[in-house]
Amino acid sequence: MNILFVSHRFPYPPTRGDKIRSFNMVRHLHESGHKVTVASLVRSDEEEQEIQGIKDHCHEFLYSRVNETWQKLRMVGCLLTTTPSSMGYFYSPELKAKIKQKLAEEKFDLIVVFSSSAAQYVEHVTDIPKILDYCDMDSQKWLAYAGFKKWPFSWGYWLEGSKLEAEEKRLARKFDVGVCATDFEVETLDSFNTGIQSAFFPNGVDSEFFKPTDGTFKKHNIGFVGRMDYYPNEACVISFCQKVLPLLREKYPDVTFTVVGAEPPASVRAMGELPGVTVTGTVDDVRTYVRGSEVVVAPLEIARGTQNKILEGMALGVPVISSQLAARGVDAVVGEHLLAASTPEEYAACVSRIFDSAGEREKFSKAGRERVLSHHNWTRAMKLFDEIIDGCLKRHAADKAA
Repeated sequence: MNILFVSHRFPYPPTRGDKIRSFNMVRHLHESGHKVTVASLVRSDEEEQEIQGIKDHCHEFLYSRVNETWQKLRMVGCLLTTTPSSMGYFYSPELKAKIKQKLAEEKFDLIVVFSSSAAQYVEHVTDIPKILDYCDMDSQKWLAYAGFKKWPFSWGYWLEGSKLEAEEKRLARKFDVGVCATDFEVETLDSFNTGIQSAFFPNGVDSEFFKPTDGTFKKHNIGFVGRMDYYPNEACVISFCQKVLPLLREKYPDVTFTVVGAEPPASVRAMGELPGVTVTGTVDDVRTYVRGSEVVVAPLEIARGTQNKILEGMALGVPVISSQLAARGVDAVVGEHLLAASTPEEYAACVSRIFDSAGEREKFSKAGRERVLSHHNWTRAMKLFDEIIDGCLKRHAADKAA
């Protein structure tokens, strides 16, 4: 098939959660023998150079270079309209013109869109089967932010979430199938009552890249991995430092907490002044830090979809303690493959459970990795993606024949 793949962020290199998922989709379609054209945005000289690596994983790619300042002005310009600001941030007239020209020049058998913010580029197309992979329902994330921010920012996030939810509902009706990364995200999509066919396929993890080594780790060391310019990561790290570490330090005076992730804001860097806390910023290889942890945590109070940090920790054979909310995005059983908590006392108890028993650490180490191998591998995920594509083609054909 000749497939057009449109994404809000360029799906290469696969260095963050959304790009990991979109890259694996593109690579799979290419390796399956399809002719794939990728269309997306780039925002810097560095990114413009990096994206050249997609050449080995698709037939062709096209992009538009956007100016960050101008894109932020687009966001501001949307405030007094019904258009979500995120749609403005990911919009480029140049990219839209390039996609329109490509559609006029070539006959495509399928259009796959990654993220609702990119749907605006092809929403007008009606004669080609279309799949919209929401991945996560972003509107719900913004609405959740509203509960954590102070006025007037809380109002701003509520407004954006409300506008984006309306847009997600509108766009759903313009696609044949809506896809998410987890079943509970599909529940949200279905609750919109749009009549669209919905489905999900999970994120996978490269279990060969993320694999255990000799089991050496630093005793009483807790790890966290995630981009620190992402508010849910920032908020949960600060909360863990302020509320959980003091409880643990009473029992384990030598406890350490290593925060690994790019672009830590001043609020997170300040946590590095606390006893035992290290904030690394960007590192060459996160695996070294995860493997050096006795346990890793993902205590997110705002979480949608699948947290790759959880999958990667499990794949590396390190016990994972997540929030109950974040655990919903992983196809695993709490208490069997990972641990989950909601309060500082519960987090401290879970950490103590691992610190105090080599047997418990070994149990969760093995069970976590085995679950990733069986339920979060890209081969299984892409098989489900193929089934979704087949269903989309049949649905579109049936609708045209009706």
